[in-house]
Amino acid sequence: MSVAAATNGHASLDDDVKISELLRFATAGSVDDGKSTLIGRLLHDSKSIFEDQLEHVVQTSERRGDGYVNLALLTDGLRAEREQGITIDVAHRYFATPRRKFIIADTPGHEQYTRNMITGASNTDLSLILVDARKGMTKQTRRHAFISSLLRIPHMVVAINKMDLVGYDEEVFERIIGDFTEWSAKLEVGDLTFIPISALHGDNVVDRSEEMGWYQGPPLLYHLEHVHIASDRNMIDCRLPVQWVVRPHSDEHHDYRGYAGQVAGGLFKVGDEVMVLPGGQTSRISAIDTAGREIEEAFPPMSVTLQLEDNLDVSRGDLFCRPHNQPTIARELDAMVCWMAAKPLQVGSRYVIKHTTRSAKAVVGEIQYRVDVDTLHRGEPEGGLALNDIGRVRLRCSAELLVDPYARNRTTGSFILIDEATNDTVGAGMLLGAQRVG
Repeated sequence: MSVAAATNGHASLDDDVKISELLRFATAGSVDDGKSTLIGRLLHDSKSIFEDQLEHVVQTSERRGDGYVNLALLTDGLRAEREQGITIDVAHRYFATPRRKFIIADTPGHEQYTRNMITGASNTDLSLILVDARKGMTKQTRRHAFISSLLRIPHMVVAINKMDLVGYDEEVFERIIGDFTEWSAKLEVGDLTFIPISALHGDNVVDRSEEMGWYQGPPLLYHLEHVHIASDRNMIDCRLPVQWVVRPHSDEHHDYRGYAGQVAGGLFKVGDEVMVLPGGQTSRISAIDTAGREIEEAFPPMSVTLQLEDNLDVSRGDLFCRPHNQPTIARELDAMVCWMAAKPLQVGSRYVIKHTTRSAKAVVGEIQYRVDVDTLHRGEPEGGLALNDIGRVRLRCSAELLVDPYARNRTTGSFILIDEATNDTVGAGMLLGAQRVG
């Protein structure tokens, strides 16, 4: 699911940056597993911070009496985070090496802020889950791994942290691998890697650890630089939800009409035949614009403007696709929902559903089951879905939505639910199926 896409997020990449050069990854795990410290170590050891930033961290560490340079302060930016020593909001950080560019989402570990974790991880390529070597797997470890699987994040790295506090013991590492592997056998994880680290001391983060000669794999940064992500995006099903109709209304561009949006799938080329849904009109692409210049082709996650050979009735919420490869036009949806509100989701509850650039009213028709994140067993949802619950839900919508299964397209297969009274986002959903209209 891409919540960023569901909330009209724009790709923030330079046009020169190729998809394969940029890796988006999110850290996850329980409170105090060392997520912020690990990111601070990555930034510090890859020389991606300025001297004044480091000096500020040194001074703050001394003032707090930490006794060491607390690199977690590089990401724990909110005052409440520094006072409590936990991550509350999602902190995004950018750094680069000669091989690849990175955008990190440092997500909260506390159960209370699970919704922030979902939002931060929703459009990432890799999930980096930390486990405290002393504690092993916790409920939040399982929750975040399960959510990463639901979100269809293609790659997962389990970094077993604080190995220095267990004497760099290989048996501890192997035991946690066994526990995680056994538990995650029911999950859909395509690429799973385990790395033993000490974020505090830098073991196996950027440089190979001298303390863990028994570990023959690469350090974390090397793995992040070389994990293959170019084939992860859907380049088959052409999808472009229309976000805005561009009409400059100037003398110079009085004939210009373009349709702007973010490519959600496939490859659009000048001269290609496209169909506009839900209307079903067809035309050909006459030009593609991005960042003030024309290009010959567009692919995910580029933000572009399409021009057509014909003047069609196209507006926000419509979708461009291929005539012979269309999404499902549906009003009834079957989905996994991560519930983010204190007030439970119950049968008969009504919300606004926002799917790509299209919105409608939705009513909960059925709650089929709730998933226990510890055991992955499915149980009866007594009283509905409570805060941080995950369950399978059937929705009926007031208008037609243009959807794909989430397993096929993370953008057109995802949505958010909004409370009309408060305008709060209360749920994030991943489509399993839909009842086709007609």
